[in-house]
Amino acid sequence: MPVEILMPALSPTMEEGTLAKWLVKEGDAITSGMVIAEIETDKATMEFEAVDEGTMGKILVAEGTEGVKVNAPIAVLLEEGESASDIGTPKAAPAKTEAKAEAKPAAEPAKAEAPKAAPAAEGQRVFASPLARRIAKDKGLDLSAIAGSGPRGRIVKADVEGATAAPKAAAPAPVAPAAAPAAAPAKPAMPTGADANTVMKMFEGRTFEEVKLDGMRKTVAARLTEAKQTIPHFYLRRSVELDALMAFREQLNGQLAARGVKLSVNDFIIKASAMALQKVPDANAVWAGDRILRLKPSDVAVAVAVEGGLFTPVIKDAHLKSLSALSAEMKDLATRARNRKLAPHEYVGGSFAISNLGMFGIENFDAVINPPHGSILAVGAGIKTPVVKQDGTIGVANVMSMTLSVDHRVIDGALGAEFLAAIIENLENPLAMLA
Repeated sequence: MPVEILMPALSPTMEEGTLAKWLVKEGDAITSGMVIAEIETDKATMEFEAVDEGTMGKILVAEGTEGVKVNAPIAVLLEEGESASDIGTPKAAPAKTEAKAEAKPAAEPAKAEAPKAAPAAEGQRVFASPLARRIAKDKGLDLSAIAGSGPRGRIVKADVEGATAAPKAAAPAPVAPAAAPAAAPAKPAMPTGADANTVMKMFEGRTFEEVKLDGMRKTVAARLTEAKQTIPHFYLRRSVELDALMAFREQLNGQLAARGVKLSVNDFIIKASAMALQKVPDANAVWAGDRILRLKPSDVAVAVAVEGGLFTPVIKDAHLKSLSALSAEMKDLATRARNRKLAPHEYVGGSFAISNLGMFGIENFDAVINPPHGSILAVGAGIKTPVVKQDGTIGVANVMSMTLSVDHRVIDGALGAEFLAAIIENLENPLAMLA
C-alpha cells in the first residue's frame, strides 16, 4: 500500500513550514536516511530525511509552497511491486479524524483501547516497510507487537533492529473511567492591535509596499509579543571600564595570532557572564509556568542578527571553555545562523542571553527577554569618557554601558544586582577569568 510522506516538525515551535526544495523526483529510488527535501522552518532551512524505503511515486506539494501544515501529506512513497496506478486520491482527513478521536474525553476508554488489542484478528494490516518485514521474519518477530516510529505509526528498519522476539502480552484489563476534570474558566484574549485592513485604510492614497511575513518574522513577532505581555521586566544599568580588558585582549591576540585566533570583546563578555552565572547560581534560572528551573551549567545564548530577523544560538557549558574555544564556537554558530543552517538543538535552551549593539554605535538600550530565560544583557558601545580615578584625579577611560533586563518572577532586584556586579567584576579584572 502506498505510504504518505508527511510534513515533519523540524523544530520545537514549528507548526507549518515552506517546502523549499525537492532533492528527488518522481520515480527515484528512496532509502531510509536519504535526504529528500529541504524545508524552511520558523528558524532555519533544514534537510528532511526519509524514514522508509521505496520509490517516490508522487510529489503532492510543489517546491516553494509556503504554509504547509505539520503532518500534512507532501508526497507518496511506493513499496516494492507497487506502481503509480496504486496511488489513490491523497487525503489529509485521516489525520484530522485521529486528532478528533484523541480529543474525546476519557468517558469511553474501552473503545479507545480496542484497536490495540489484536489488530490482526480483525483483519487489519500491520503497516511496515519491506525491509522491516524481512528483518522481522528473520528474527521471528511479531510485527503487531512492535510500535512503529514512521509516518502514521509505520514500522521501519530502526524499530525492528533493536527488538527481540517475545510472546504476546495479554491484553490489559479495562481501566475504570476517570472523572472528567472541570472546565477551566476561559482567559481573556491578549490584545493584538488593529488588523491589516484597519491599518491599510489609515494610509489610503499614500504609496506603500506590503511586506509578507515569512516564518521567522512571524515567530519573532509572536515570541516578543508574548514576552512583553507576560514577563514582568525590570532593568538594571551599570557602566564598566574596559581599559584593562582592551590591553589584555591586545596582548592575547598578539600571542594567538600564529594560531589564527582573534578574540573579540564579545568573547570576553560571554566568558564573564558564564562565570558570573556560576558565582551567582540563583540567577542561572528560567521560568517554567508554575515553577522555576535552576540550571547547573552556564549555557549562554547570544543574539545574532540575520536577514529578516535574528537567532540566539546557545553556547553550552560556556564556563568550562577557554576564550579561544568560545571565540571559535561563536564564529561558527554566527556564520551558520546567517546562512540559516543551525539545527534546533543549537538555538534552544540557556537561561540567559547577550545582545550586543555596541558594534553599531548604540550607547545603551533595553533588550527584550527571550522566554523562558530569566534575563538578558544589553551591551552598548565602549566610549572614551571622563572619569574620576581612585586617587581623585580626572582621567579618560573607555566606558561601556550595560543593561540587564530581568524577569521579576525568576530574579528579584538584589539578586539581579549581584549578578550584574559579578559580570562587571570579571570584565574589569580579565586576568582572573583565566585562573
